[in-house]
Amino acid sequence: MKNFTDSRTGKRKGKRVGFPRFKKRGRARDSFRYTTGAYGPASNLQVKLPRLGRVKVHEAMGALTGRLAAGSARLLGATVSRTAGRWFVAFTVEIDREIPQNPSARQRAGGAVGVDAGVKHLAVLSTGEQVDNPRPLTRSLRRLRTASRAYARSKPGSAGRRQRAAALGHLHAHIAHQRRDGLHKLTTRLTKNHDVIVVEDLHVAGMVRNRRLARAVSDTGMAEIRRQLTYKTVWYGSRLVVADRWYPSSKTCSGCGWRNPSLTPADRTFACQSCGLVIDRDLNAAINLRNLVAASTSETENARGADRRTQPAGRVAVKREPGTARAGQTGGASPRGEAA
Repeated sequence: MKNFTDSRTGKRKGKRVGFPRFKKRGRARDSFRYTTGAYGPASNLQVKLPRLGRVKVHEAMGALTGRLAAGSARLLGATVSRTAGRWFVAFTVEIDREIPQNPSARQRAGGAVGVDAGVKHLAVLSTGEQVDNPRPLTRSLRRLRTASRAYARSKPGSAGRRQRAAALGHLHAHIAHQRRDGLHKLTTRLTKNHDVIVVEDLHVAGMVRNRRLARAVSDTGMAEIRRQLTYKTVWYGSRLVVADRWYPSSKTCSGCGWRNPSLTPADRTFACQSCGLVIDRDLNAAINLRNLVAASTSETENARGADRRTQPAGRVAVKREPGTARAGQTGGASPRGEAA
């Protein structure tokens, strides 16, 4: 209700928020939230919830109970939710976290790295490493079709339909967990082993509009990679640099800087007509992203004007140099305004 009233009076910016609708069990995300009362960890494997008492949990909470006992954390709320027949409790906690200012050389042995996210590979690093794309949705499509067909053929309101709905929900949750596990392992490794991580400002919402690539793009979780890197770089003391959306990383030679504007997404190898370099397209883009960090410290320091976020429509200002930005911002566009 507060979001609705603030949106009507103009206090809340952005898209207008409508009047809240009542949620029906089974038709929305089943969840409820505690902000008052006695709630929190009761022991290492138990939580205490108002009107429910002590409830056993599967995951150990030693880290949370230790912080609460030491006084370095404070509970702000608890949300109980159900996903695919499993109940979860998530605590909103305010903690005092030590941010490393001068990470040791052992922790940051990798230096700067460029990360090119794609569909064929989950990510290609400027070091030459290719992270395989697990494709959890693609590998489970056959079972997903079978479960969906069985659910559609069941009688509405029957016990068999409820069983098939539960089986379908379990399969969807398993796919989401597989995707999330792979992304967390990748982003944690990058933020722990590299000083600077350079990624592209991808327009994922526009990419999924292509019906031939929508499923493959959604199966990789490109936007989730950047979201996790944004807060994990703060945790581990590294730095995230976001290249401009219009920086032609794939069309520029990483050896001499020659640009091939006619390069298409079907061309998987970049062949430079100036220096003769032949290199994988994704690896070439990752190297260009890594080199952009060194170039931005000197070349874009005195760049001219138009240092604003790219407009949703109209022509892009050209009086600026290819630049970079911190996480959550957009850097300068390239002079030619070409997409990578």
